Amino acid sequence: MREAKSQVMSDALAETATEYLRRLVAFDTTSRGSNLLLIDYVEAELAKHGARSMRIPNEQGDKANLLGLIGPEIDGGVVLSGHTDVVPVDGQPWTSDPWTLTDKGDGRLYGRGTCDMKAFIALALAAAPLFAKADLKRPVHFAFTYDEEIGCIGAPHLIRKLVSHGPQPRLVIVGEPTSMELVTAHKSITVFTVTVTGREAHSSQPHLGVSANMEAARLVAFIGDLAAQLDSEADPASLFLPKGPSMTVGLINGGTASNILARECRFTSDLRAPAAYDPQAVLAPLRAHVAELDRVLKARFPGCGAALEVLRTVPPLTPEPDSEAEALVRSLTGDNSPGRAVSYGAEAGQFQGAGFSTVICGPGSIDQAHQPDEYIDKAQIERGAQFMLCLVESLSAD
Repeated sequence: MREAKSQVMSDALAETATEYLRRLVAFDTTSRGSNLLLIDYVEAELAKHGARSMRIPNEQGDKANLLGLIGPEIDGGVVLSGHTDVVPVDGQPWTSDPWTLTDKGDGRLYGRGTCDMKAFIALALAAAPLFAKADLKRPVHFAFTYDEEIGCIGAPHLIRKLVSHGPQPRLVIVGEPTSMELVTAHKSITVFTVTVTGREAHSSQPHLGVSANMEAARLVAFIGDLAAQLDSEADPASLFLPKGPSMTVGLINGGTASNILARECRFTSDLRAPAAYDPQAVLAPLRAHVAELDRVLKARFPGCGAALEVLRTVPPLTPEPDSEAEALVRSLTGDNSPGRAVSYGAEAGQFQGAGFSTVICGPGSIDQAHQPDEYIDKAQIERGAQFMLCLVESLSAD
């Protein structure tokens, strides 16, 4: 009878979470825009269940983090953390409206942000009335951020507020997509840009100028060779895939016309490295190569050159064997497998860097993230609902 009742509660929670997901997907929170309409909505929904909330806006005031709390205002609570922004859909061949949650009858729910990572936020909102009605011995904190997708920019502001104001939580669960399995490590991220400055000339007279595009292309090829070397030298026992550091070039901009030597070319790249690697050491060969190119170009024409600039860094999440966060998530999921590692970056490393025991566990698969026709399996919503019910029970028994 108890199992049947539990299943009914789980099914109801999953249904509520799906409705919340429908509403959350409808907010276009692509990182280049504002997330305030979604924050307004989430804050109002949490307030219905007595949550005490605080906004942490960005400098421009067009985006905000949201911190909320349900339960006693004492130390030792659990943070449910998720980012509100999503990646663009521009140019992707979607077969349904990305801003409308679509059920095609195949056991999946389609829409931008379904797995990365509005489903976790929807589950947290669906569980809010259960947290509010329960006799919680420890509080639950809701931590929803902006601009994770462009370098985990919002989380540090939220974390500073979390550390300096109110009850101190004992652990953080970041709900990035892990198929509701425990993840204890992610790679660091270093985003950098390389700018090559050439000298314009007619394309029929390349000896009179320097094509920034041509020189940048050689640097991109060097990055490709360096990435291949890093991959071949990676530790075979690494839990990551790829096992070692990876480097890719995501953006390239340069030139004005096909018959003009490009005056400037700029490309943006990212390095993702396991905690065992110092990102600056990994970048050292590229820095040296850029410096040598800068010397050569300046010797030809003083106004030419090349420069590398690091734009953003995100720390890795490192395993904490037998940590409080790991122990709790194992107890909630029954996951007794060895710790898993993911190659994507996340805000988990930032929470850990602030002294919080932190793991990642959330619905959906990273394989569907950032893709056209992004989706989440309905079964993942159901597993997430069971997770939330177990968390209510755990916080009530503490």
